[in-house]
Amino acid sequence: DHPEIQEIHRKDDRLLTLLRDVYVESRDSPVRVKDGGGEHLPCKQEEKRLTKLGHMGDLDVKKVPKGKISIVEALMVLNNHKLHPQIWTAEKIAVEYSLELKEVNSLLEFFIPFAVREFPKETKKAI
Repeated sequence: DHPEIQEIHRKDDRLLTLLRDVYVESRDSPVRVKDGGGEHLPCKQEEKRLTKLGHMGDLDVKKVPKGKISIVEALMVLNNHKLHPQIWTAEKIAVEYSLELKEVNSLLEFFIPFAVREFPKETKKAI
């Protein structure tokens, strides 16, 4: 509908030949990156620790960042605390696994391992 749009899409051979004759050559010296003079940003290395898995070592990862525990370790911690709460206190778990005491308290409060119970055979019929 608009003639000016049609004119934009039209190929202009004269302009194309002029464009082919244009050649640009740069003579600037290559730009050098300035050395910071020893002002290197520190590379954040995440500290890791070996997991404490015992006989379940094949089920989980071998190293975890400090301040974290693996799933198998979490299950072991919860089970140990459930079986021996006087020995496996929140403070001992925090020190043993390099965790924050606040996080260990939350773990022990909100995550409770379930127990599998079998019903006696005589009560299975009633169920």
